[in-house]
Amino acid sequence: MKFNWIYGKKIDKKTLKRSVDLEYELRPKITRFLMARMEKECNGDFSSFHFDVNLATQNISISDKTPVAYMDKIASDFELEINTLKKVFVTSNKS
Repeated sequence: MKFNWIYGKKIDKKTLKRSVDLEYELRPKITRFLMARMEKECNGDFSSFHFDVNLATQNISISDKTPVAYMDKIASDFELEINTLKKVFVTSNKS
């Protein structure tokens, strides 16, 4: 799985640290999410999944780089279970 970080302003050390902290929080949550829905289909290999993490809008979305067949299977649940994790941004922003 890959994360594409989208920054809304100039990148400084604080922003980079925030990105690292967020990735440590998001990666296990998204991995568990994918395992519950796609493990058999992907044989546990989630390298085809790409996610856009927009720090400016605090939005996490499935990237267009993810195969459409996979996107279609997880999109609605992803919005409900992952993208509603705005508290992840708030928690990491306190660092």
